Amino acid sequence: MNPRVIIQEVAPRDGLQIEERFVPTADKIALIDALSQTGVAKIEATSFTSPRAIPNLADAGEVMAGITRHPDVDYVALVPNERGVERALAANADELNLVMSASDGHGLANLRMTPWQSLDRFPAMIEQARGRDVFINASISTAFGCPFDGEVPASRIIEIVERLTSLGIRGVSLCDTTGMANPRQVRTLCEEVLERWPELAVTLHVHNTRGMGLANALSAWQAGVTRFDAALGGLGGCPFAPGASGNVCTEDLVHMFEEMGVDTGVDLDALLAVSQTLPERVGHDVPGQVVKAGRANRRYPLPASVRAR
Repeated sequence: MNPRVIIQEVAPRDGLQIEERFVPTADKIALIDALSQTGVAKIEATSFTSPRAIPNLADAGEVMAGITRHPDVDYVALVPNERGVERALAANADELNLVMSASDGHGLANLRMTPWQSLDRFPAMIEQARGRDVFINASISTAFGCPFDGEVPASRIIEIVERLTSLGIRGVSLCDTTGMANPRQVRTLCEEVLERWPELAVTLHVHNTRGMGLANALSAWQAGVTRFDAALGGLGGCPFAPGASGNVCTEDLVHMFEEMGVDTGVDLDALLAVSQTLPERVGHDVPGQVVKAGRANRRYPLPASVRAR
């Protein structure tokens, strides 16, 4: 029997951070509250970063204070630095998502730090959370390739994960920030990480920039990964990575697993209903396919000309 897949919704943070227009705080809260009723295991609600860097998430504190928390959902905050940790803890985040880049170019563009400088800052950030009932995850951006530096060797990812686990971090996200990964590459890296650290909570975070999001997710699942980030409607992208586009679409990912007989714990119909509200919330169409085409078991009446025969 296949183990249950854990779906971690990132649209409120990764999805909305790149939107051209500011989504009102009340709409963000309503979106998170609706997602909380769909069966997703985690929701990355916001990022406690500088409003100058990410203006669309300037209301992080208000969002966290305004949501109605579901007892079966963990609410995650991305934190880039010590100040972010302080604010996220004050907002009672269930999980802190520390962020770093695997490549020098993206790290300098996004965080103004190389990977090794980011790692040097993590011990102080972790110490801030000591004694608090909060899970700590670290996301490794550009783990499968960088739009500035090109190929990122798998050996570098292994070295970074080694450093992270030595700090006591129990969860790591391997992030395909600009959709450069391919299924063979994903499977190889995921298998190596899981073999070395079988107790580590490994999440795959992929973007669909080149149309390979679902293929890469499937490949990671075949390697043994059971945790997946996804964004409702396929929203998202990194403001500091040229060519970045949306995350793998949550409802499309859930639909794929459901058709394969893999349990996600998610109510797909409820998820699709929330997805239908997105175009009005963000002011444009979204890339998700299942919300437009319907489930694979959708049936249509035969044409009248056929029935007449």
